[in-house]
Amino acid sequence: MGATVSHKYAELFCCRRFRLATCGVLATFAVGCAQDNPTPVPAPAVVAQVPIVDMSPSAERPLVPATTPVVAAKPAPARATRPVAVRDAAVVSSNDLSVLRSKGLVVPVAGVAAARLVGSFSEVRGSRVHEALDIGAPRGTPILSVDAGTVLKLFTSRGGGLTVYAADPSRKFIYYYAHLDAYAPALAEGQSVTKGQQIGTVGTTGNAPPNTPHLHFAILRNDDMTKWWTGTPIDPFLVLRPAASR
Repeated sequence: MGATVSHKYAELFCCRRFRLATCGVLATFAVGCAQDNPTPVPAPAVVAQVPIVDMSPSAERPLVPATTPVVAAKPAPARATRPVAVRDAAVVSSNDLSVLRSKGLVVPVAGVAAARLVGSFSEVRGSRVHEALDIGAPRGTPILSVDAGTVLKLFTSRGGGLTVYAADPSRKFIYYYAHLDAYAPALAEGQSVTKGQQIGTVGTTGNAPPNTPHLHFAILRNDDMTKWWTGTPIDPFLVLRPAASR
């Protein structure tokens, strides 16, 4: 009886030892497989890169999806600016000065005598040559047409302010009046004017100093009155004060 029980215990002990050994072998095999074939580790999620957008004033634009139609903005209306004068639009001859002097042009500012005029045609004003005559007078002083002729253009520019371009009767010379405070009532383009007729008043419009009202007066030689903004300048001082200029 005792031998039988001992035999049974021996069998149980052996079975247990066998199971433990088997498990150890399996575990070792499992570890070896894990080392040879590691479990794939999920790759880190790709983070979308935020584009760098130039938002400087010169390049600022709204970001819109590619599928969103972009409607072109309407162009801003063009600002009125004085056209750039074309130099040498007409060749000034030695006879032109004599012709202008023979016309007996009036001083274009009421109450100003020719003897009071001071030439400034060749003076440098900023980055340009003056090429005109400045006649100082109180604001509102009448501006007179120096000659008979036709109003070619009433124009407003940043430099000249309220301006008048008028052609002489021969349509070879253009008289230019600038910095006006106002036009004469009913003055219009295409209108005929007489010598001495009021066409405006002295002011400081455009780039004239606000505390120095004056008339900027120029004479241009031009063979094409349709290009009223062009011409070759002639010194008005040499015309209005011939005795002092000789």
